[in-house]
Amino acid sequence: MTNDLRELVDIPTGPGAPEGIARTRDWFAQRLVKLGARVELFQGDQRPAWLGADAADPAPATLLARGPVKPTRRVLLAGHLDTVHPVTSAFRTFSIHGDRALGPGVVDMKGGLVLGLHALEVLTQLGAAPAWGFVLNGDEETGSFCSDHALRQIAGQFDVGLALEPAMANGGLVTHRPGSGQFLIEVRGRAAHVGRDFASGVSAVNALATCITRVAALADAPRGIIASVGPISGGHATNVVPDLARAWGNIRFPTPQIGQELAAKLQDLASPEAPDTTLAQGHAHIRVEVILNRPAKPLTPSTQALAALAQSVAADVGLTLPLGTTGGVCDGNNLQAAGLACIDTLGVMGGGLHTTDEWADLATLSARGTLLAIVMLRASAT
Repeated sequence: MTNDLRELVDIPTGPGAPEGIARTRDWFAQRLVKLGARVELFQGDQRPAWLGADAADPAPATLLARGPVKPTRRVLLAGHLDTVHPVTSAFRTFSIHGDRALGPGVVDMKGGLVLGLHALEVLTQLGAAPAWGFVLNGDEETGSFCSDHALRQIAGQFDVGLALEPAMANGGLVTHRPGSGQFLIEVRGRAAHVGRDFASGVSAVNALATCITRVAALADAPRGIIASVGPISGGHATNVVPDLARAWGNIRFPTPQIGQELAAKLQDLASPEAPDTTLAQGHAHIRVEVILNRPAKPLTPSTQALAALAQSVAADVGLTLPLGTTGGVCDGNNLQAAGLACIDTLGVMGGGLHTTDEWADLATLSARGTLLAIVMLRASAT
């Protein structure tokens, strides 16, 4: 497992590395075909252009490897190939320090992918593998806009979902997550010379600042409602009244209803009039785009039963598996929204996610792999 992890971490799969994502996808396809899998590629959908510059990047394909047909419940492993670490980052290679492996994506989530692969290989060698699938997408870290359609289509073909996100710090299991959405506020004003013609200008930056304070007021952290703005852009010179300003942001919500309410409140910021009419009235024109790309993932009876099964396995192999929640979102949200009972933190233990201190605990790889393999077996039989 350590050797595979080293090889995978040393292939850059962050922003600016579509070749690395394709190369890693092929690497997994070759290993999974050796287990008797049939592989299928789902072409990615293009991200909405307003999301930013990286929306124009090629949409990565999603791989589904499907194991041999067997008379058991169908278990889907789910993982993502991409990381948050840019190809230009100095944090780009695998290293070992004691029991810790360091490197981009070592815990989120190349370590989890290695666990999934080795669990399947061991179960196959023992003649015990159930009916299984392994879905691998390349855009989870940017919201799974390209792969959402494929994930939902694939979810309907399986009975149980096991996503390979990193374990919680205590080794525990996340049972429910909030939903997530992205938004853009674009403001158009009227440029003017600050000294000679200030009064005829309409500042897009000032109007955007007002919008940002209204967005900030939507947040209610104790209720699990988050509204965050950033990045922002506006203006190009201090002696020009800025005629264009933009802000992108993220919302998190505990239920679908609250997500819809947040989206409606964001849309309320938009100007109802046409741009020419708005500017003629001396006001900036405001356009708002909102997309709720990650549905909320509540704790359902089927998810609760699956979590209890995983806890039973953990007890049998000498591990503890406390249950909890997190403000993070993942592809488990999308899979469960499509009707697939899913638990999603069966990956490796470690820390420093999304930082240049990212690490995985090598001493726990074998135990976590054992846990995953037996959860697959028992989930396929229930």
